[in-house]
Amino acid sequence: MIEYLIGVDGGGTGTRVRLADPNGVELAQASAGPSALSHGLDNAWTAILSAIGEACAVADVGLPPLSSMAIGLGLAGVHNKDWAARFVAADPGFAALVLDTDGFTTLMGAHGGAPGAIVAIGTGSVGEAMRADGSKVEVGGWGFPAGDEASGAWMGLRALNHIEQVLDGRVTGGAFAGDVIAACGGERDAVQIWLGRANQTAYAGLARFVVLHGESDPVARAILEHAGREVASIAAALDPQGALPLALCGGLGDVLLAWLPPDTRARCLPPQGDSARGALFMIERHLKDTR
Repeated sequence: MIEYLIGVDGGGTGTRVRLADPNGVELAQASAGPSALSHGLDNAWTAILSAIGEACAVADVGLPPLSSMAIGLGLAGVHNKDWAARFVAADPGFAALVLDTDGFTTLMGAHGGAPGAIVAIGTGSVGEAMRADGSKVEVGGWGFPAGDEASGAWMGLRALNHIEQVLDGRVTGGAFAGDVIAACGGERDAVQIWLGRANQTAYAGLARFVVLHGESDPVARAILEHAGREVASIAAALDPQGALPLALCGGLGDVLLAWLPPDTRARCLPPQGDSARGALFMIERHLKDTR
């Protein structure tokens, strides 16, 4: 018997979990470290189970067996079908499990399961739409560094390229460059070491300096303006007629709203819920469909 529903949003920066009763009434929320599949399948399950344990503690329901839980997961890295299949095969014993991309669960949360479009912008980025006929469309989501336009990692990569040129003396740097250089070690050799260790999450950590200096530094401003154009391009490919409600989601969604071209910004509505809530919608629908 299923006593609890779990909705999971797992990305490259962290994992967010919502715990609900069988009717979908939320009981608690919790978070843990990254569970993007690119960080390793064992790491993903460890983070997810840790967050579930914390949510159960917050809800004061003890430690229920996994067999009493049905789980919906929206995870970064699911586009890699091999990773996704091995992740599901390592299911530690849930009563029911549904896995999709974090982009799709973000879409479900943003529009309450109804037709709409989203551009999700965090460590990575992706556009998702569900049309009135129920068909799904995805744009972007190719992964860093080849894709993920407008994302935190995409911004961080451009910030890093800027400080390389500043340290070389090819361009003059301001306070923006100074902050990024300091964050990467403070001088050329330290930056080289940082580069050797950096992953997508590390690059995304530099996006905060782009945002901080966006109004005052021309290089940071140019990065944000470029990001806004990339978001508009994704939105246009998702819904060429502009007929669907559009929401910007993820950790950088609110930030980039101000940098969108005016016609795209005018279409945007606040998301109704987050990716973890969308994952709950997903597992609820799965259970109804299988009854």
